[in-house]
Amino acid sequence: MPGRLKPIAEQTIVITGASSGIGLAAARRAAEAGARVVLVARNKQALEEAAEQIRLRGGRAAALDIDIAGPGAAAKIGAFCQDRFGPFDTWVNDAAVALYGRLEETTMDEHRRIFDVGYFGLVEASLYAAEQLKQRGGALINIGSVLSERAMIYQGVYSAMKHAVRGFTDALRMELEEAGAPVSVTLIKPNGIDTPYPEHARNKLGEPARIPPIVYDPELVARAILFAAENRKRELTVGGGGYLVSKMGNLAPGMTDKVMEMIGFGSQTTDKPPRSGTNDNLFKPRRDGDTHSNREMYVRKQSLALEAQMRPWAAAAILGGVAASLFTLARRRRGSGVEQDTGLAAHQTDGTDSSAQMEAMIADEQMVPERLP
Repeated sequence: MPGRLKPIAEQTIVITGASSGIGLAAARRAAEAGARVVLVARNKQALEEAAEQIRLRGGRAAALDIDIAGPGAAAKIGAFCQDRFGPFDTWVNDAAVALYGRLEETTMDEHRRIFDVGYFGLVEASLYAAEQLKQRGGALINIGSVLSERAMIYQGVYSAMKHAVRGFTDALRMELEEAGAPVSVTLIKPNGIDTPYPEHARNKLGEPARIPPIVYDPELVARAILFAAENRKRELTVGGGGYLVSKMGNLAPGMTDKVMEMIGFGSQTTDKPPRSGTNDNLFKPRRDGDTHSNREMYVRKQSLALEAQMRPWAAAAILGGVAASLFTLARRRRGSGVEQDTGLAAHQTDGTDSSAQMEAMIADEQMVPERLP
């Protein structure tokens, strides 16, 4: 039986794609928790600045600029980590590149590049990390997406790549479990996250790109990553909206296709241009160093769905308490002759109107306290 994973404060953690977005947020959070962190990405300047900021706050960090798609990249990262901090305990594969546009307008070189970074780079790194961790135990964390479950129009290549990531991760997990290897393998599937992803992606839509709503804070994904580094977990989905999209796609795929076809372009474009120097990092690194995008949109800071996955018993207790309270209140109101209002105009815990949020598929996350005990 695999042993327990180390506390974050005792770990050395490798994070690819650490120059912006989820990877950078995770590196900062891990360092704040006491971990030794190796930040990996192509952008040398952004990485060195991020590592220096961590050190100035009292953390321990080292930066290696390397393209994860390059030959032998994983072994080079491992050797760098060994030289700076010793053997790693957790390896996080977050590096990816993306493209907005129609499949028929996407070249084979663009297809290959997205798979070289997001899939083949992840595969090589995962196999290398798993082989190293077989000897001492630890965690491998691959960043998938809700698009690992459901393709998104105009993000077809990225969706296909994330589907492949899920298939590979599930297969590797089974092989390691069959061999009795002390390696925890977790797939984290974020919903739309407010990162520079749409600014960095190659864009063929004719208008600036954005993440379609519902959008969540990258700190939530960073929190999920650190949880998986300490706790053996098969999968974590970040954002209740992602659950709903996946389930809707499974139960009514044809209808989901039609909805995406109708809203796909408008929900993925904006009039806000990318920040200077950030646009299109498909083949070359561009300006980096930000965890959030420059898009002006509502960003959710909490996710009950994530909390429930990390602490299912606490979530069940809270939901059970809420259900019991509502049942008791209903019985009292019936006994007193007060008519029930079955409308949805005020279904928040504070009694306020959240119909618009319900339509946006996020009311389920507002009906219980934002913080679990």
